[in-house]
Amino acid sequence: MMRLAVRTLRFRKGGFVATFVAVVFGTAIVMACGGLMETGIRSNVEPERLAAAPIVVTGKQSHLRPGAEDATVLPERVGVPASVVAKISSVEGVSAAIGDYTFAAVGAGATEGHNWSSAALAPYRLTSGRAPRAGQVVATGSDVKVGDRVTFLIKGEPATFTVSGLAAGPTGHSFFSDREAARFVDNPTSFADVGVLVAPGTDVDAVRDRIEALDAGITVRTGIDRGLAEHIGGESQRVALISIAGSFGGIATMTMMFVVASALALSAQHREREFALLRGIGTTPGQVRRMILGEALLVSIPAVLLGAVPGVFLGRFLFEQLGSHGVASPVVEFSQGLIPFAAGAGAAVLATIGAALIAARKSAKIRPVEALMEASLQRKWFSWVRLLFGLLFLGGGLALLIVTATVMTGPLAGATAGPSILCWAIGVALLGPFWTKAVLLLWRWPVQALTRVNGRLAILNVSARSVAMSAAVMPVMLAVGISTANLYMQTTQVQAASESFTRDLRADAVLVSEAGLSPALLNQVREVAGVASASAFVRSTGVIDEPRNAPFDEEGAPLLGVDAQGQDGTAPVRLTAGSLSGLVGSTVALPEYVAAKLDRGVGSEITMTMGDGASVTLRVVALFAAERGYESIVLPASLVAAHTTDGLTKQILIRSEPGSDVRPALVALAAKHPGVQVADRDNLVASNAEDLQTQAWINYMLVGMLIAYTAVSVINTLVSTTLRRRREFALQRLTGSTRAQVLRMLTTESTLIWLSGITLGTLVALACLLPYSAKVSDSAIPTGPLWIYLVIVGAAGALTFTSTLLPATTTLRHSPTQPTHAD
Repeated sequence: MMRLAVRTLRFRKGGFVATFVAVVFGTAIVMACGGLMETGIRSNVEPERLAAAPIVVTGKQSHLRPGAEDATVLPERVGVPASVVAKISSVEGVSAAIGDYTFAAVGAGATEGHNWSSAALAPYRLTSGRAPRAGQVVATGSDVKVGDRVTFLIKGEPATFTVSGLAAGPTGHSFFSDREAARFVDNPTSFADVGVLVAPGTDVDAVRDRIEALDAGITVRTGIDRGLAEHIGGESQRVALISIAGSFGGIATMTMMFVVASALALSAQHREREFALLRGIGTTPGQVRRMILGEALLVSIPAVLLGAVPGVFLGRFLFEQLGSHGVASPVVEFSQGLIPFAAGAGAAVLATIGAALIAARKSAKIRPVEALMEASLQRKWFSWVRLLFGLLFLGGGLALLIVTATVMTGPLAGATAGPSILCWAIGVALLGPFWTKAVLLLWRWPVQALTRVNGRLAILNVSARSVAMSAAVMPVMLAVGISTANLYMQTTQVQAASESFTRDLRADAVLVSEAGLSPALLNQVREVAGVASASAFVRSTGVIDEPRNAPFDEEGAPLLGVDAQGQDGTAPVRLTAGSLSGLVGSTVALPEYVAAKLDRGVGSEITMTMGDGASVTLRVVALFAAERGYESIVLPASLVAAHTTDGLTKQILIRSEPGSDVRPALVALAAKHPGVQVADRDNLVASNAEDLQTQAWINYMLVGMLIAYTAVSVINTLVSTTLRRRREFALQRLTGSTRAQVLRMLTTESTLIWLSGITLGTLVALACLLPYSAKVSDSAIPTGPLWIYLVIVGAAGALTFTSTLLPATTTLRHSPTQPTHAD
């Protein structure tokens, strides 16, 4: 049968083009996702500033709260206590353990400052001058000379130093004396990391094992992993990259299986007469199945090899885009070895085999007498297997809809609303003939009234071929449904988050500086005429340890740091109990819902792990109202800043008195402080929604790829279906129809296909969007610009009409008396 399969492919190349194209694109997408996942798992970052240390010790960048199954990745740098450095120095095989102080120091071409002792870890070497003393600095890679006076911004304050030397090594770093570096960091009893030097000939792995046994709160890195110690955000970005690659790869694989199955099923449907003739001459069902499977394999294997080429470039392109938007660390090396290729190839081949077996199931059982019937006029809607699975998927979509509407809250609703899109789409597609018939009943009369004679003929065709027509409607439904639901989920969530933040935001202006704001500047702002209130504003993430029933997942609780203030303060909260005037020291203000879950009120205590791993006990001083799903914990700004990586306050919120214009005075004040800028509240709102905008951009990009892939299915299906009707068009021509009349009939049919597809796709999208929108916002109507939907509908129409009319125009150029073939 393989020999017959090869001969079949030789004479029916057109019938397998759709399968070939679907496998090529599917392989490329799955392989690209595999490359992203491998990159996230490996997270290869070449060490630079710590390259000379074969072992690097850092704090453990995760925290497992009591009773939780998964650890929370901590967003801030977790330090290594100085006491641990002494223990490391005494480990057998260690020749030196050098602690590294790291702090923000902007100036002389650098953004970070370190203690001079840690320069040996690169190693840096002096090219001129000498090591720094008090009031001196060693610069790297800048235009300064020994003896120059340079100014650095440290903790928001300008400080001037004399350049004592120049060092060759990785740029962007400056080195100060050990004593001054200890003064510049918030906690001199803790190092950012520790570089471990070992004696020549020492077994590094053995030394690493001995160091790991010293303390459970440290992470010991060797080899390529040492680079992660220099880029603290790499750990959280690593988790995000793996999650994105896994979820999108799974969706892409399912979509590929469906698209390939549709292409093969359509090809098998067009060849039912051929299969019936084979059965009539004695071919067994098993031989027919083997022939179809052989054809599928012969098509898929070269398609997989071809798809691997764009897969490599697509994976690297996606990684670069994720890196440029802050989702992936740009310093991580992109990795795409044999494993992603095997995953993409395996998924494509398995999808093809599964689709071929499904297509062969019916074709192998066709009765020989059916060779005398018109096989192209399919009358059976679907098998009991499709009915069973279709109902199961629809039931799954309904169950997820109920869970979304009754159980989930806020942004968490996306965890169930997202999968429901696929359940609804696949369920409708499996029962496509039924839904197509139902929607055609809705559209046939308006279309017939507008198109008259040509419309009547088109409607008769569509009605007689409604089962086959569903194969053309379903890809349009998939494209419209998946894209509409995913895009409007993102616009709705971003809008809801912005409204939740701005509803209680009372700041009129904000001072910002990436280099940090001086504490003295806050006092100066409060003295400006017309300023009613001013407060530092700091963000981070923490974990509530006690009580244990905190309503936050493994991502932790968002933390907002503000200063103590009265009722007219700038804090974006609506107080319901207590006061923020006592928000000093180790205190906290809780959202009402969180306090109720924790069974805590004003005057009680909770225990939290801050973003840098430090545990603090906090006294509750206030409760406030907050939108469900958007709750944040409010702490003193000084407390939050002290437990961030750079220890800086980068924003000051300002509220002016009614009728006062304080902006000119603030601009004049900011001009006296290098790096400080004045922005309005829109800047603060944009900053608050930055993470959501990034997540939305990711989904836009990934959904766009799925839409493009689904568009391939639309084109394949419609082109194949149109070309299959050559004999029908020739018969119409012979009975007196002109080319223009045939094309007008096809235009009407395309209109019905388009309208049916967008109707079903819109209903699928609404089944997901209505409960989701009701949970994340105040309305069940999704928010977002109307042009998104119009573009989706317009693109679906362009694909539908182009894929039908172009091949038809080509076919109608031939004489109706010219013999036609099956393909």
